[in-house]
Amino acid sequence: MKNKKIKTRVFDYGIVIFLIVLIFIFSVTSKYFFTFNNITNIIRQISIVGISTVAMTMVILTGGIDLSVGAMLALSSVLLAKMMTSGVSMYLAIPITLIIGIVMGLFNGFLINKIKISPLISTLGTMTIYRGLTYIATSGLPIYGFPQGFSFIGQGYIGKIPVPVFILIGVYIIGFIILYMTNFGVHVYGVGGSEKASLLSGVKVDLLKYKVYAISGFLAALAGVVSLSRINSALPNTGTGFELDVVTAVVLGGISVNGGVGKLSGVIIGCLIIGILSNGMILLNIGEYYQMVVKGVVLLVAVGIDNYTKNNSLR
Repeated sequence: MKNKKIKTRVFDYGIVIFLIVLIFIFSVTSKYFFTFNNITNIIRQISIVGISTVAMTMVILTGGIDLSVGAMLALSSVLLAKMMTSGVSMYLAIPITLIIGIVMGLFNGFLINKIKISPLISTLGTMTIYRGLTYIATSGLPIYGFPQGFSFIGQGYIGKIPVPVFILIGVYIIGFIILYMTNFGVHVYGVGGSEKASLLSGVKVDLLKYKVYAISGFLAALAGVVSLSRINSALPNTGTGFELDVVTAVVLGGISVNGGVGKLSGVIIGCLIIGILSNGMILLNIGEYYQMVVKGVVLLVAVGIDNYTKNNSLR
């Protein structure tokens, strides 16, 4: 029993230790890593991924997955760009974009609930559809020429803190409230722990899944708004690989891929690790393809630790 507690503590604090080691390595290997400008750049980059991790946490906690977040981000940002360049006020275009994100998320929920396609295959299919629609909408070309003031969302500062960081903090606060202070949050964990038991307890599981995937679509669209404002150009390949960063951050943060286990607080650390890892590898001039390999290895290690921990807890 004592050994079991020690193992649990090692896994609980392992992610924090890994973060500290990562910071130490990049601080030693690059003189630019600990500069104010670079740290600001890291937290701004983290904010876009972090926004979607809140929804992905809820999705994975229910035992699902959403591989379409990157494509939803891209399509949302492109549709927003087209509206604004067509003369639609950004104050109207942004809410419409967020509603479109909700609709895309609900479509994922429909495929899972009504057509009975697994979350993995459903969102893999919609990822391809949404990405294809993005290329059709842009004809493969970038869109630019947005109204003044729009860049403030992704590039602006309040004091010395980037605006996207405030957006991320707001999303996380709401996420904490939803998961830990409402019945909805209790049901999210319950469905991930045992869907059958939740059904027998009177939980409307299908409705819950609709809500969770709608939130995923909404936050992917919000991330798309911030991303578009930051780069000031809508590119059809925006968000490629975004889903990998989001899922890796969530799983690395301790959310079990089996559902029902994990805390949102750990996901924050997972986001920091992904942001610092990406930034550090760029500073060290590590090629993009090698970065993909490293991120893939990190994801596999995180899932492996999750499965190992689960198996040990059952002994």
